[in-house]
Amino acid sequence: MSTAQETAGGEIEPWEEVTPDAARRLLVAAVEAFAERGYHATTTRDIAGRAGMSPAALYIHYKTKEELLHRISRIGHDRALDILRTAAAADGSATERLTEAVSSFVRWHAGRRTTARVVQYELDALGPAARAEILALRRQVDAEVRGIIEDGVESGEFQVLDVRGTTLAVLSLCIDVARWFNVDGPRTPEEVGALYADLVLRMVGASK
Repeated sequence: MSTAQETAGGEIEPWEEVTPDAARRLLVAAVEAFAERGYHATTTRDIAGRAGMSPAALYIHYKTKEELLHRISRIGHDRALDILRTAAAADGSATERLTEAVSSFVRWHAGRRTTARVVQYELDALGPAARAEILALRRQVDAEVRGIIEDGVESGEFQVLDVRGTTLAVLSLCIDVARWFNVDGPRTPEEVGALYADLVLRMVGASK
């Protein structure tokens, strides 16, 4: 995901791993349609039309609409997990690692808000097998953040009575940014990331 392409709304979406170009165009169109209309209200004709292709062309690359959603969700969750793993594995104190984890996770949900809305809020549209795969990735996301908080409690940096509950609260706070962030609003993704990192440190009672 080292290169990116500009998509509607001014977002930079890294879809380098999706090939050929026609498959990438269809995936980007699906992201936009699902975010705007919701998965169930979107038809394959809608997606193909946004991509400037015929409905028949879509089935060359994706057997079903659900396969498109699964591909989007898998790529998005892999990226989110990579962000948190990188922060969790970094050198530094638990406070420093939690700061980086939250700020980078929030930046992703703000800067990739269209994708993030689909990734985070269309899970129930997936079939059982695909849904189970994505839920397994979500458990890994949870584990990365929980691990940092546990480290902070053990080192005496954090004062947390319920680590699991606090982890859920932290992740919910970060993820919800995708619902409301506006690229034309008063704050940049970086500013929101810094704000949320400070809020989370207060939540965990970080010593400063």
